[in-house]
Order: sequence, then C-alpha cells, then structure tokens
Amino acid sequence: MFLAKSSMAQLSARSLRVAAFLAMAGLGAGLGGTAFAQAKKPAAPAPTPAPAQAQPAAPAQQQQAQGNGPQLINVKSEPSQADWTKVCGKDQGSGTDVCYTTRDFVSDSGQPVLAVALYDMKNASTKQEVKVVRFLLPLGLMLAPGMRFDVDGKEVTGGKFAVCFPNGCFAEAGGVSNELLNGFKKGTTLNVRVQNQTQREVVFAVPLAGFGKAFDGPAIDPKVLEEQQKKLQAEMEKRSEEMRKKLEQQGSAGAAPAPAAPAASAAPK
Repeated sequence: MFLAKSSMAQLSARSLRVAAFLAMAGLGAGLGGTAFAQAKKPAAPAPTPAPAQAQPAAPAQQQQAQGNGPQLINVKSEPSQADWTKVCGKDQGSGTDVCYTTRDFVSDSGQPVLAVALYDMKNASTKQEVKVVRFLLPLGLMLAPGMRFDVDGKEVTGGKFAVCFPNGCFAEAGGVSNELLNGFKKGTTLNVRVQNQTQREVVFAVPLAGFGKAFDGPAIDPKVLEEQQKKLQAEMEKRSEEMRKKLEQQGSAGAAPAPAAPAASAAPK
C-alpha cells in the first residue's frame, strides 16, 4: 500500500507527508475484509499541511516547570493555511466516498509541529460509515505507549502509531463516535498526549476553532487547493533558505580568527 523506497527517495518532505496521508486512507478502519479495509488512495488532492520537524522541542516559555509533570506545547495554525481544509474524493476500486478535514500546526517560532486529519468514509453499497482521526507527529517519540487525545480535558481516547517516515510518524484512532465528533466541532482545544524519549508526557494543545464549519461545509475546490499547496510549498522553501543562511552566518562567525594582539610600543631611545 505504501510507496516503494525508490519512489519515496524522490519525494520532498511535504509530498511524502501527502502521499502517506493518502496511503493511510484504508488503514485502521476497523472493518476487517470489507471494502473500507481494502480501499486504495482517494482520487482527491492531498491536504495542505507542512511536515513535522524531527524534535518536538518547545520554547522555554511554553514548558511547564521541570519535573515529572507533562510538558505543554501550545501550537497555532500554519500561517499559509487560512482554516481547516476539507478534501473529498471517491475510491474507484471500492466505491467508498472519502472526505477528510485537516490542518497543520506550528510552534510560536513558526516551525512545523504536527498535523491532524479526521476522515469520514462512507460506502453506499454496504451502507457502512467509518470515521478515523489521524495525526502526523514529530520523530523522537516513544512508539510503544501509543498516543492519547481528548477535547477540553474530557474523555480520553487512545490511539496507536501506524508507520513512520523521515518527516514524522503517523498515529490513528478508529471508530470515532458521534460524541467525539461533536467535541471536535464544538470544543476549544484538542490535547494530543505522547511520551518523549525520557518517557515524560508531552501535550500538544491544538486549537479547534473552525473545525466544525469546515467538516460540515463543502469540500475545497481542487484548483483552490492546488494554489494553497503552491503557496505553502513556497513558504516552506523560503523558511528553509532563511534557516540555511542563518546557519551559514553562525558558522562563519564561529570560524572567524581572533583579533591580533596590538603591537608593542617602541622602546624610548
């Protein structure tokens, strides 16, 4: 189901994230051998979010006091993505209609942190409907404990990591109930809970404003989505270039020779 290694090597970090989100459309649906579990990639374009960075580090002001308590990371939406984006398509092999509402989030410094997508898959012939929530999370996390999430501190739902790529790891939770969906629509904050390499809990606080409007609204026009993707790609390339120049400047400054000592004054005759 996933791309071959040779193809993956040719993909940029962002296109890799897009391909992975699409490839996962048929995973973890919880319907065994039905058409949902056999679904191929939907024909719709991929969502717009940017890839996650390798480390889930947070600015110092966002971290709670050192100790065994959770590390809170407040995130905000990717500036190039005006709102949650709904993308729809039909799987030609199974006849399954697949829609997902997605958004990318960054840190206060603008670095990509994670992405969220809630899939709504419907099959008219089998009259089955499945909702799955998926996350793209940073590398460097403990995979065995899985992840958990809740809306505004209410009932906690567990999820499992499915696969990792060079730009991040995907986790998912199937069987999204109507109650949980309503929480996404009406809630304020989605708390995504994981463990870092020291087994300390890390909580990503994700704003949910605008999710309900996007989920219940029409899918984005493919042409608009394409322009949005181009804009986001350009913004990512700009940030990458700025970071490269900054690192080069820091390297040059560190390698600069020390100033020569002043010459000794001539001895009086």
